[in-house]
Amino acid sequence: MPSRDRRSPAPLNDTVRRQMSTMRRRDTKVELAVRRELHRLGLRFRVHHRGLPGTPDIVLTRARIAIFVDGCFWHRCPTHWVAPKNNADWWQAKLTGNVDRDRRKDRELEERGWTPIHVWEHEDPARVASDIHALWLERTGRTARQRHAGGDS
Repeated sequence: MPSRDRRSPAPLNDTVRRQMSTMRRRDTKVELAVRRELHRLGLRFRVHHRGLPGTPDIVLTRARIAIFVDGCFWHRCPTHWVAPKNNADWWQAKLTGNVDRDRRKDRELEERGWTPIHVWEHEDPARVASDIHALWLERTGRTARQRHAGGDS
């Protein structure tokens, strides 16, 4: 078995270990679905922009919108999150740290003039894209008709 981070507790069993090791950090199904919908609406974007705090999943540069597609477990969704029973104290600290980090990076983005948007993995990608498109139109001062003349970046 490969060595693991000593700070994290041992997994409950091999099944849990395999599940945790195969979870994607980027290009998840939900993220790809949101990107497809944004593209269908005519928006062009950058993905995983390292020059911004938190490396947003999707970035609309002209409108200065940074989009994060958050997993319900990792970011403690108020609708779906359930506290793990195994290693409860460790998980509580870990996930609280994730939420605190999200707030810090949002403040840093706002200080730079960006609008951070968080999308939960359970949200409908078409509705999410429609809401983001409306915000993009508002922030760029364009109309839906002008949108067809060019993308975002």
